[in-house]
Amino acid sequence: MLSYGRQTVEEDDIRAVISALKSDRLTQGRRVRLFEELLCEYTGAKYCVVCSSGTSALYLAYRASGLKENGSIITTPVTFLSTVTAAIHLGGLPVFCDIDPETYNMDTTLLEKAVEGCRNPHAIVPMHFGGLPCNMEKTREVADREGLFVIEDGCHALGSRWHDEAGRWHRTGDCAFSDMAVFSFHPVKTITTCEGGAITTNDKTLYTRLLHLREHGITRNENSFVGSMDGPWHYELVEPSFNFRISDVHCALGINQLKKIERFIDRRQQIAALYRTLLSDHHFIKTSCERADVLNAYHLYPVRIEFERIGVSKKVWFREMEERGIRLQVHYIPIHLQPYMQWRYGFRRGDFPESERFYREEVSLPIYPLLTDDEVKMVAQELVATLSTHMAA
Repeated sequence: MLSYGRQTVEEDDIRAVISALKSDRLTQGRRVRLFEELLCEYTGAKYCVVCSSGTSALYLAYRASGLKENGSIITTPVTFLSTVTAAIHLGGLPVFCDIDPETYNMDTTLLEKAVEGCRNPHAIVPMHFGGLPCNMEKTREVADREGLFVIEDGCHALGSRWHDEAGRWHRTGDCAFSDMAVFSFHPVKTITTCEGGAITTNDKTLYTRLLHLREHGITRNENSFVGSMDGPWHYELVEPSFNFRISDVHCALGINQLKKIERFIDRRQQIAALYRTLLSDHHFIKTSCERADVLNAYHLYPVRIEFERIGVSKKVWFREMEERGIRLQVHYIPIHLQPYMQWRYGFRRGDFPESERFYREEVSLPIYPLLTDDEVKMVAQELVATLSTHMAA
């Protein structure tokens, strides 16, 4: 059964994990710091804090930024729930900006209006959908006018690149136009640590606070102690938090995976190019947009299908594809359509029409480095064949 995504774990990854398991420190050891240093080197950011998941990375970023009760974050409805729920845990209020129908990212032409329409705006949270970078310059411009944080949800986009108006290339996570960027290392992402996340930043104050918050809210740095140091075991509580640490075993896998990230991305781009070639002649299928000013890391390969026009329900067609050995996925149910969001915050169907239309049409096709060209061709053939059958009927 083919799936929309899966991990690429090779023999050298397994050896790296075994080596970590045989070491003296399974957690809070040197591999954690090494992974952070390598992520800084890769993204171009000054500082990095790795943690237990992409969700915890979002929570830590929001909390480090000072998000408080009734502070609003402005983001896209087309993202995973954590982008919003991590803020809700801190009393934050979700505010949405509809998507651009071509990029599927937050529509920056609507962003200023979204900010003006919310109370107590605190941060703009652009989410790089599928691995395609958002318009960070415009986002920063709006944020600066309103005095807001910019926190990039880069959970889809490790390894993606884009160039600014001056022609300079940036890698997602360099934080050139944001205060922080967060990443996920879930198995279907560009690289994996099984579960894990990271926050990058160029702000030393935010970095120091992230370190405290990751580990129960305590510090072991004697230079920041308020009281006298009792001995080498001494630590002090800065502010109560939780344990969001990631283990050395997970980081051993991440370190080894990071060595291969460009190969993984190259393969994802090859698969995306093959899908475009195979599906370009079919007017009822819209493939992902290509732009010369970005390098898409292709965590996802979304296509849009006009199911209503074809005359088949998405649910029925999904089952037909699964019967042919292809398990697809949808990214995502727009967050404002969730019953809790409607009950708690008053969102309604129709509030964000582009996001809702996208949800009706979007399907994520299999894309991961181990997928073969023959499997890509089979997915495309079955997709076209099943839809053509319904069109003929």
